[in-house]
Amino acid sequence: FFVRKRKRETSFLAMSVTLHTNYGDIKVELHCEQCPLASENFLALCASGYYDGTTFHRNVKGFIVQGGDPTGSGYGGKSIWGKAFPDEVRDSLKHTRRGILSMANSGPNTNGSQFFFSYVKCSHLNGLNTVFGHIIDGIDVLDMMEKTPVDEKYRPLKPIVFQRCTIHANPIAEDAV
Repeated sequence: FFVRKRKRETSFLAMSVTLHTNYGDIKVELHCEQCPLASENFLALCASGYYDGTTFHRNVKGFIVQGGDPTGSGYGGKSIWGKAFPDEVRDSLKHTRRGILSMANSGPNTNGSQFFFSYVKCSHLNGLNTVFGHIIDGIDVLDMMEKTPVDEKYRPLKPIVFQRCTIHANPIAEDAV
């Protein structure tokens, strides 16, 4: 017997997820209201374990660290819809500082599962990549990631592993008793 509850009064602006890595934990706040597609995709992939055990395959000091590709090649990964989804570029959300979370893409409206954290302000990416979150705790972990030595293709010599994640509130889940 299931009874439908009224929708929770949870503010999407306060949604957060902790990425547990082999370097430590990074807690991010998601911009679910401004970027519902990117946020839903990220939350659903996190909840399903899609990212568990994947590596951050690209690490460019003074720029970004990129992950979310289950193949580890930088060419793989799919959205929860099985195809690319549109950009959600917002004037209010820009690459203004260290710790911004954005969708990685290969051109307009090609978002899948890959994402990146900025190491610096990246104004040249504004209008090109969907900013859908930012780090609220664990910037020291991002510091350690940036210091990781890489090869000539910017692949970390010591793997940076997204071990699992914790969703602190999930606006996508149905309320049922």
